[in-house]
Amino acid sequence: MSRKVIILGATGSIGLNAIDVVKSHPDSFQVTALAALRSKDRCELLARELGCKAYVGEDAAVRAVEENEADICLVATVGMSGLKPTLAAIAKGMDIALATKEVMVMAGEFVTAEAKRKGVKFLPVDSEHSAIFQCLQGSVRSAEVDRLILTASGGPFLDGPADLSRVSVEQALNHPRWKMGPKVTIDSSTMMNKGFEILEARWLFDVPVERIDVVVHHESIVHSLVEFADGATLAQLSPPDMRVAIQYALTAPGRLPSVRERLNLAALRQLTFRAPDENRFPCLRLVKEACVRGGCATAVLAAADEWAVQSFIEGRIKYTDIAKTVSECLEKAPEIACDSLDAVWEANDWTWKFLSR
Repeated sequence: MSRKVIILGATGSIGLNAIDVVKSHPDSFQVTALAALRSKDRCELLARELGCKAYVGEDAAVRAVEENEADICLVATVGMSGLKPTLAAIAKGMDIALATKEVMVMAGEFVTAEAKRKGVKFLPVDSEHSAIFQCLQGSVRSAEVDRLILTASGGPFLDGPADLSRVSVEQALNHPRWKMGPKVTIDSSTMMNKGFEILEARWLFDVPVERIDVVVHHESIVHSLVEFADGATLAQLSPPDMRVAIQYALTAPGRLPSVRERLNLAALRQLTFRAPDENRFPCLRLVKEACVRGGCATAVLAAADEWAVQSFIEGRIKYTDIAKTVSECLEKAPEIACDSLDAVWEANDWTWKFLSR
């Protein structure tokens, strides 16, 4: 029986890869709606190819969810715009294939509580969280898990330049391995993206932040690892291809065949790992600080980062001011409990007003 799917962020890299996956298995998936913020012509063309409805604009993602039925809603929108459609999909009982990290960063406590209340599953789309999800299949108790280990490519500034304050927008957007949107690419360069993944893993897998580590793995073959209580460590390995994680999110716990590149360990010869430098990448430390504060501190973190990244792209602040901006917001932010959607938006509004003063 085919699974009905809604794809939010259909014209972005994740959305287009998801469409490639469903086209490869027409008997297994039926797309009922596509949504995009912009790229109206492209979204409508894709919808005609798939025989589904197209929605474009500021409220497109929410309308696509509210006006259509699906078993799975793939959330691949940019930044905080994914929160409202995710909650709308949860309210309708759809499982969530999640690619938008900010949903868990901003409102992980609230969103996971709503999903539990509705009996909805989260299906990770990020390759790192997909790897953990796959390694945890068959493990039923959190007490069996000692540690989650997320891998990071290291981005464009892993080994240089020494003075990051002089980094240009063009340099920050030049990721050595991945082609992504501007916001995610800048976040990858500061390793804020990896910090967001720590928070996402905390809520997806109910593991405290202090038991989630990051290692730099430049080859991007080991997508993440799980260390169990008995000392065993499981890892998921595959050549870097987002379609592997997307397809598993749409088929889990089953698997479908694909024509993806196969792993050739002999050709690789070696895999390397090292600890990240938190002095060079302070955003990793800021994420942990926000998590310790609790409440809506992580919503402030996400909002401040969104403001700072956009300001850097527009030339209003230096690259190193991204982390400084986030740090200042966390230091000044009021205590707000993360117990409702209104509370999350209160934290978001406070942050934007503080930074626009």
